[in-house]
Amino acid sequence: MTYCVGLLLDAGIVLLSDTRTNAGLDNIATYRKMFTFEEPGERVIAIMTAGSLSVTQTTLARLDEAARDLEPDPAKSILHAETMLQVAEIVGNTLSDVASDVSSKMGKSGENASATLIVAGQRRGGRMRMFLVYPEGNFIEATADTPFLQIGEHKYGKPILDRVATPKTTLSDARKAVLLSMDSTLRSNLSVGMPLDLAVIERDACRVTEQLRIEPHDEAFQEMSRAWSEALRNAFRQIEI
Repeated sequence: MTYCVGLLLDAGIVLLSDTRTNAGLDNIATYRKMFTFEEPGERVIAIMTAGSLSVTQTTLARLDEAARDLEPDPAKSILHAETMLQVAEIVGNTLSDVASDVSSKMGKSGENASATLIVAGQRRGGRMRMFLVYPEGNFIEATADTPFLQIGEHKYGKPILDRVATPKTTLSDARKAVLLSMDSTLRSNLSVGMPLDLAVIERDACRVTEQLRIEPHDEAFQEMSRAWSEALRNAFRQIEI
């Protein structure tokens, strides 16, 4: 399974993903689920993936190939699309095509392959935007009312985001919020696992301003997890009914 989360804030975008992929209890592997494309100062795009690995890898491969084309087609290249809306449409169309191709090959076995993606970024002169793209290629957009999007095993990490995430949240607090959201998910679901990939995109920077891999024995993450657990226990003890 997977857990990926993105926050769209006035100050920028914060993204976090796990890396565990499993196809049964005895077939667990680590695969990156966060991918970034950028022309520093011009545009930055981040994509996080959940679902069928064959679908997500093929989708990203096609997007990367189109972006690197020496004679790019703006209708197919996310690095040459005029707006983030067009980027979301390109990603959606590519995902839908790949999912359809893979599902048709698996049809005889009665199985379907699907995936969902989070697409976020900014083009110079435009505003930051973030989309959740469904397997069929349609999408929804993060708004001021709901400034975060999640894919994968999202239910365990949602409560803290509901309580603390607003467009006014600072990048520092957002960083903490997504890490605690992930920590809650790691505690409750073994199909989500480390290492983690974190990315921060400051508003109008048009580049990834921080990118970090957090390994299983990262001391700062472990200390944050311990502190959060203790804070919850203390709060529980102080509540009277």
